[in-house]
Amino acid sequence: MKYDVIVIGGGPSGLMASISAAEHGAKTMLIEKGNKLGKKLAISGGGRCNVTNRLPEEEVIKHIPGNGRFLYSAFSVFNNYDIIDYFEEMGVKLKEEDHGRMFPVSNSAKTVVDALLNKLDELKVNVHLNTPVKAVHYGENQHTVILQNGNKIETSSIVIAVGGKAVPHTGSTGDGYSWAKKAGHTITELYPTEVALTSKEGFITHKTLQGLSLRDISLTVLNKKNKPIITHQMDMIFTHFGISGPAVLRCSQFVVKELMKGRDKVPMHLDILPQKREEQLITDILQLIDEFPKRTFKNLIKGIAPDRFITFLLAKNKVDEEQKAANISKDVIRNLVHELKNFTFYVHGSLPLEKAFVTGGGVSIKEIVPNTMQSKMMERLYFCGEILDIHGYTGGYNITSALVTGRVAGMNAAYEANSYVGI
Repeated sequence: MKYDVIVIGGGPSGLMASISAAEHGAKTMLIEKGNKLGKKLAISGGGRCNVTNRLPEEEVIKHIPGNGRFLYSAFSVFNNYDIIDYFEEMGVKLKEEDHGRMFPVSNSAKTVVDALLNKLDELKVNVHLNTPVKAVHYGENQHTVILQNGNKIETSSIVIAVGGKAVPHTGSTGDGYSWAKKAGHTITELYPTEVALTSKEGFITHKTLQGLSLRDISLTVLNKKNKPIITHQMDMIFTHFGISGPAVLRCSQFVVKELMKGRDKVPMHLDILPQKREEQLITDILQLIDEFPKRTFKNLIKGIAPDRFITFLLAKNKVDEEQKAANISKDVIRNLVHELKNFTFYVHGSLPLEKAFVTGGGVSIKEIVPNTMQSKMMERLYFCGEILDIHGYTGGYNITSALVTGRVAGMNAAYEANSYVGI
């Protein structure tokens, strides 16, 4: 049996591509090697599914630092506001949380996944689970998908939506790169993004700060000349191997890119109190010393920063925890405050791509038509989602990219298949 469109991959982009192709009149098959559709959606947003983001389009694209500008054309067809409308029309009520993040009112990713599965059923998309694809053969008149079991399925258009190599337990194991290369595509270097970072600093290897969470800090990646590359103000945590948490994940791709240039370590700059100026902090502490000279210095500054971090800085500056406030020199106070505002340390690597939330690199966007997601190298071949060299921050941006590119790819795969067979 021949299909108009075959979509390979049942993640967010593949689900949307299948629905879109079927809605535009194509006889559609969705092939997924795993036993479930939407595995990545089901675990996104801590199991609540951060469907998209309500920020203005320009802001959303800024939050996709990995080639986000490529998406302007696709956004003119289907954007983040269209995603919100689309889900609400399917009966999935959404609510807005911090920074424009959109979640289902049910607080359950299952609501989102079920709505998409119901839509597939309604549109009579032929879904094949537990069906690994062995190879894809491209032909002048039709393409052929060869399954692991030896079966061959013919189709007019193919949409490859198999993801990258991050979070492999959801099925993203890099299968699609060889199929893209076979069609003549370039795969740009793959690397982890939205990933925890590793460090060989003494306070990490000795686990001095392990488990310490810092709220609303400012974290900066520095270049070779110690100039800022990027800064993010969010939370972070010290771990047994390095650092993690939202601020770290957002900075991570910039660290990884610096390491890819051959650097063996990259400096990071931590400001524990970004809302306070250094001089003001010094003045405040000196005033406290004037008022309570007999208190221990440690107790006096308690509350300015987390206890464990203060203990660490006091030890680093050779200040005894029992030392009275009146006996602390102004130079020591300046040094301590400077470290609260400018604690600089080195990171030496990241966790591997398999431990990252998102894949950097992929099918080169230079070889993709931006308003259709069609291959420039092969007729009736489309790509969408994380297999493309596009990546964003966490916060609904990667799912937005997946749903938008999936929508556009499916629609155009259907158009081309239909016009090709003379419909």
